[in-house]
Amino acid sequence: MGVKHHILDCGGRPLDLSSPRLMGIVNVTPDSFSDGGRYLAPERAVRHGRRLAREGAAIVDVGGESTRPGAARVSAEAELERVLPVIEALVGALSIPVSVDTSKPAVMRAAARAGAGLINDVRALTEPDALDAAAETGLPVCLMHMQGEPRSMQRAPRYDDVVDDLLGFFEARIRACEDVGIARGRLLLDPGFGFGKTLEHNLALLAGLNRFTRLGLPLLVGLSRKSMFQQLLGRRLNQRLPGSIAAGLLAVERGASVLRVHDVRAHADALAVLRAIG
Repeated sequence: MGVKHHILDCGGRPLDLSSPRLMGIVNVTPDSFSDGGRYLAPERAVRHGRRLAREGAAIVDVGGESTRPGAARVSAEAELERVLPVIEALVGALSIPVSVDTSKPAVMRAAARAGAGLINDVRALTEPDALDAAAETGLPVCLMHMQGEPRSMQRAPRYDDVVDDLLGFFEARIRACEDVGIARGRLLLDPGFGFGKTLEHNLALLAGLNRFTRLGLPLLVGLSRKSMFQQLLGRRLNQRLPGSIAAGLLAVERGASVLRVHDVRAHADALAVLRAIG
């Protein structure tokens, strides 16, 4: 099922990637595409994160800025106000790592101080000072590919060859990380399904996902409830779980180490079946 990896040290908490793992999503936002506003109150977000851990998440990912298509940016202050109480509480309540979904250097530094164990950046540390901030934390980093910005990324995405283009992007970002002292062994890669990609691009990425394993780094994949399932299957948001699970299992068979999901229990069952047949 892809590249074999050892245990990733997430701020002193292990993330064992020797078999596929689940990252549970905690959106502390008013406007995320799937559950915007549902977990904006810190106590509700913390309860949700604890539930995801009970259901089988190996790591929970806390984000305070929506990156859905058309989303506007928020200030670092607003993002910190949303995520820090949740990260602190979850770090205190859980034994698994807690990651922070952010592109902002100030949020990276503050989240690391609060106990976050991984930085999950949809902009792949391309914001000013982000490389240095991530290096200072000493934490692992997930580098995601996005063409354009959330506000405009779905208007007219174009690639010569989507897999080749992303391979080149990741090679350049890996070099940039190594140049500031972020060891290659601290990196994960996320092809960014739905982030500046048409349905055809998403399907080509999924079909060719095993080509990314040549980079020798764990792949983190987010397919859960994506709009590609509306385009492909005609399914509304609350009807996309079967498509999400099918795509997730295909991703794992093509080398994905981590699936970032909303519905942890259902994906955990699907992975258990896949493991049972080897």
